[in-house]
Amino acid sequence: MGRKFFKGGALIAPVPAALVTCGSEDGKRNVFTAAWTGIVNTRPPMAYVSIRPERHSHAIIMETGEFVINLTTSKMAKEVDFCGMKSGSKLDKFAKCGFETVKGETVSCPVILASPLSLECKVRSFEELGSHTMFIADITGVTADERYIDSKGKINLQQAGLMAYAHGEYFALGRKLGDFGFSVSKKGAGK
Repeated sequence: MGRKFFKGGALIAPVPAALVTCGSEDGKRNVFTAAWTGIVNTRPPMAYVSIRPERHSHAIIMETGEFVINLTTSKMAKEVDFCGMKSGSKLDKFAKCGFETVKGETVSCPVILASPLSLECKVRSFEELGSHTMFIADITGVTADERYIDSKGKINLQQAGLMAYAHGEYFALGRKLGDFGFSVSKKGAGK
């Protein structure tokens, strides 16, 4: 079997099927689905989200300079898809999806309680790249559902049923294959 060439395109998979929240818990707010999000730096901890300028949340984030990246689970698939298909300028997606929220610890944005892990972000810079604006942000806080914190205080998301997105389709993440560094550790060698 060979390989088929395609011209350059936006295809990397899987990516998160995240719910990004913005605005304030007690004011104008929105939630939208974002696959174009991720980590860009460790020290300081930084993340990004890329949003089309015509989207409702783009203006909110430009105004407030804050957002929250909420990871999602396979149980949330229908709501995640809905939040990517409908505009918050026309309806309250939090109410429609039944999302319970709390105000972030370091931002005014809502944090979705059904999310196993939420990253609170304050925009450091943004860049208009063409079809999307990339918002680069400092991660100012992380909240995790206590169900996924072990007795040593470590976050263990393997039981959360995380969801991913790949080229127009949603997937439940599968079984754990190893821990970081297992290929070179004496304990993991030969597996």
